[in-house]
Amino acid sequence: MQDNIAGKVVVITGASSGLGEAAARLLSARGARLALGARRMDRLEALAGELNAAGGQVLVRKTDVTDAAQVKALVDAAVAAFGRIDVMLNNAGLMALAPMELGRTEEWDRMVDINVKGVLYGIAAALPHMKAQKSGQIINVSSVAGHKVRPGNAVYAATKHAVRAFSEGLRQEVKPWGIRTTVISPGAVATELAGGTVEPASSEALNAYYSRLAIPADAFARAVAFAMEQPADVDVNEILFRPASQEF
Repeated sequence: MQDNIAGKVVVITGASSGLGEAAARLLSARGARLALGARRMDRLEALAGELNAAGGQVLVRKTDVTDAAQVKALVDAAVAAFGRIDVMLNNAGLMALAPMELGRTEEWDRMVDINVKGVLYGIAAALPHMKAQKSGQIINVSSVAGHKVRPGNAVYAATKHAVRAFSEGLRQEVKPWGIRTTVISPGAVATELAGGTVEPASSEALNAYYSRLAIPADAFARAVAFAMEQPADVDVNEILFRPASQEF
């Protein structure tokens, strides 16, 4: 199969750790040019320094995905530096699990702002460039929770169902410009995501679950690479993966 990754310009949000960092490492190793965004600039700069020292081409911008202007600035910086954007990986996310009866409305607001609006802001920033160049790929991160709802994850699951819903609408809308769309839905993957759950009982249960069966973040990176490396006439629209031992 044609590599189809080397030379591509990829923008990644939430790139300072976990899924985003793993994707950045793999894609840089395969020759992609990267624009990485996250709030923790020390982590971003350390990652970029490491990848650039290994021969990569990586720029970083401080990016809070709840601010549409910051997301646009990240995408525009990629286009200014590299001349185009081939892939927008909307990865930043928050998982704050708790029973709804506890009424943790601030956590609900943050999940909607990051998991729903943050992804939409990434689409809004990338789409004009991709339409102009008549090519591109938008990869949105959902979750197994975007397919299944369980007690304690109702609001998080709702945000991840939303990602799948508007991604399907986007898929149908962007056909005239040759733009591809992919939703990746991971199961339990060893990242900092579980740390977003701070309600004591939910946190204890979640951490025990992840410590028992979570798989490394490079599993996600390989899924991203698989979707990207397909020929231009192949559109991998959805990837759902779990640890082999995950029952739901």
